[in-house]
Amino acid sequence: MDFELPAEITDYLAELDAFIAAEIAPLQAQDDNERFFDHRREWARTDFDNGGLPRHEWEALLGEAKRRADAAGHLRFALPAEFGGKDGSNLAMAVIREHFAAKGLGLHNDLQNEHSIVANYPQVLMFRDFGTQAQKDEFIAGMLDSTRSVCFGLTEPEHGSDATHMDTVAEPQTRDGKPGWRIHGEKMWTTGMHVATHVMVFARTSGEAGDARGISCFLVPAEAPGVKVEEYLWTFNMPTDHPRVSFTDVWVPDDALFGPLGGGLELAQHFVHENRIRQAASSLGAADFCIREAVKYARERKPFGKPLAVNQAIQFPLVELATQVEMLRLLIRKTAWEMDRMSKPEVASRLSDRVSMCNYWANRLVCEAADTAMQVHGGMGYSRHKPFEHIYRHHRRYRITEGAEEIQMRKIAAWMFGFAGPNKVAREART
Repeated sequence: MDFELPAEITDYLAELDAFIAAEIAPLQAQDDNERFFDHRREWARTDFDNGGLPRHEWEALLGEAKRRADAAGHLRFALPAEFGGKDGSNLAMAVIREHFAAKGLGLHNDLQNEHSIVANYPQVLMFRDFGTQAQKDEFIAGMLDSTRSVCFGLTEPEHGSDATHMDTVAEPQTRDGKPGWRIHGEKMWTTGMHVATHVMVFARTSGEAGDARGISCFLVPAEAPGVKVEEYLWTFNMPTDHPRVSFTDVWVPDDALFGPLGGGLELAQHFVHENRIRQAASSLGAADFCIREAVKYARERKPFGKPLAVNQAIQFPLVELATQVEMLRLLIRKTAWEMDRMSKPEVASRLSDRVSMCNYWANRLVCEAADTAMQVHGGMGYSRHKPFEHIYRHHRRYRITEGAEEIQMRKIAAWMFGFAGPNKVAREART
């Protein structure tokens, strides 16, 4: 077996590093933009008097970094060539995301709001695979030139991870002689609503509560009558762009239906494996950063006349974490490499449990690594003058939002014990 990364990936990492040094690092250093990354970061980013939303200056800086990355040919790396991308593989994206996160906090990659100079663009692929031609023409081009921004309205206040028990409903209704749909309900964590032009609203159009079929997706203009941001939910790591949104007698025409009628959950799951493996790689990189910083500090800090590093109480927790990083890196890269050799349906039927393993363990690992780094650094580790509290608060979110780790462990267990996945087929074949 060959465990060497392909030269095209390592060469591209060097190209990205050179771009960061030439374009992104100077941008971060100018006009006191460091305030968004040093001990002032949460306050510099957050407009606490405006619902806790991101400050305009913060989002403008992120936008400028993306514009530079797009002009240099990096932002769309993961997209197909037909959309100006480089057909970036899952393995390449996992390696890039780990590499970026391992650098620590910076303008090159700040996943608190899913910012990176090498972007994901999952919705572009959703429109490619499920959109009508008119939807493709409007939204793919619009998202790439920033004239369209589409947020995701799936989770509901009463149901959390269970999307099948959905209270939001869409009923056929003709208005002014035009057929369409009347939507009524409420969504939580509709991230990005403050800048969105549209919302993908998932609503039940048929079937009973608990049915996977019968849920449809609609493209609802953010300013449509009846759409209302009820509140922005303040979170562990601020700013917030996560509102609770109500939809009261919202009407959309038939052509707002996105994807097959009753098949909306297929859209919701369309990019889940790609996103989870990349997010796992980010958590892995951040964990590696925390461990390396803790080791460095332990070698430099000399309480009682000798380095902290000579104490096994310091060594052993970091040894365990470093060992987990090495093992998890191999699993993430192997899983991403296998994903590149399968179709989406094959990944869902053959690799879904491995993706869940990577994701839930990486998110747990980074929280433990950040906590340990804080402990090794003592009082300074607890302060905002070090990045560990920010890393912990940000990545703690992913143990819930990127598919709660309990949900992912349940999936792994179902595959292991033959309740779902390929083992289920084999078990039924034997009986």
